Amino acid sequence: MIVLKAPQDQVLSVLQAVAGIVERRHTLPILANVLIRKTGTSLQLTTSDLEIQIRTTAELGGDTEDFTTTVGARKLIDILRTMPADQIVSLESSAAKLILKGGKSKFTLQTMPAEDFPLVQESANFGPVFSVPQKTLKVLLSKVSFAMAVHDIRYYLNGILFVAEGRQLSLVSTDGHRLAFASATLDVEVPKQEVILPRKTVLELQRLLSDAEGAIEMQFANNQAKFSFGGMEFVSKLVEGKFPDYNRVIPRNHQNSIILGRSALLSTLQRTAILTSDKFKGVRLNIDPGTLRVAANNAEQEEAVDELDIDYGGDSIEIGFNVTYLIDALANMSQDMVKIELSDGNSSALLTIPDDDQFKYVVMPMRI
Repeated sequence: MIVLKAPQDQVLSVLQAVAGIVERRHTLPILANVLIRKTGTSLQLTTSDLEIQIRTTAELGGDTEDFTTTVGARKLIDILRTMPADQIVSLESSAAKLILKGGKSKFTLQTMPAEDFPLVQESANFGPVFSVPQKTLKVLLSKVSFAMAVHDIRYYLNGILFVAEGRQLSLVSTDGHRLAFASATLDVEVPKQEVILPRKTVLELQRLLSDAEGAIEMQFANNQAKFSFGGMEFVSKLVEGKFPDYNRVIPRNHQNSIILGRSALLSTLQRTAILTSDKFKGVRLNIDPGTLRVAANNAEQEEAVDELDIDYGGDSIEIGFNVTYLIDALANMSQDMVKIELSDGNSSALLTIPDDDQFKYVVMPMRI
């Protein structure tokens, strides 16, 4: 009894699309499995970690016999990966087992009943649907995701704030030392909606979003977000809590500003960072008319100094930063030029893109 037949690369790609959230060890063993539902020639795969659920549907060959089962997701992927991409593989389901065949290989895998798989209960009160191109959201996420907190006790910082209002979609993240803001224009006007997406959801979206044409549709409820794109449906729990008022953090009217080449500054910081200590990633910036000097030293009495010529005629400023925070921002921008606005050595700096108010990055100074 062959219930599904398709080239290895097709089966593997739909499996990999949903398997990112699967954890090998979970208190509920069935959550290490993928829910496979075959209806006619259509194959639907679902995974969940109780907070995120990903579902994708693909048209694959095989006979018209239907079946539903769950099987270890990682194990299935690991086996498929070892097979040639153009090899036809087949899946059969029978008596608590799934049989995978390809060429002269045969694998018999343990399954668990589909009815035991805990599906996420979808909210009944989703707000209006709005969409942006997948590429746009992918770029927005890359501009802010690096500034998310990782394991902060202020759990609302371990994620990204999504704000949709009017024709704007704005994303904000902060770990308390820096803040990143990026926005894009929507095709339609939407009533104001504000949610915090958890870190794991953000990373998974970044993995799945494509640079190709095609939109991603979004809907928000009080406790859930729903995304639909490229034949996939992605439902995530939201982070509860009040995100800090980011507008108050973004400095206004700094009197000193420099516009310089992004890649030149990034290279200078990366070179200088080599001689910072692992625990203390501090660099000193001395900004004087015509010159930006970057310096670092470490416990071994080693020192790095680098200089850039700049078009600047403002105040002389000496300021310290965690070099990683500056590198993260510059590495995730694609523009040629960056604008740095400063007040003095004790106030936060604002990094923006010249003539573009849709990206802002605030970084606090550090004592050196």
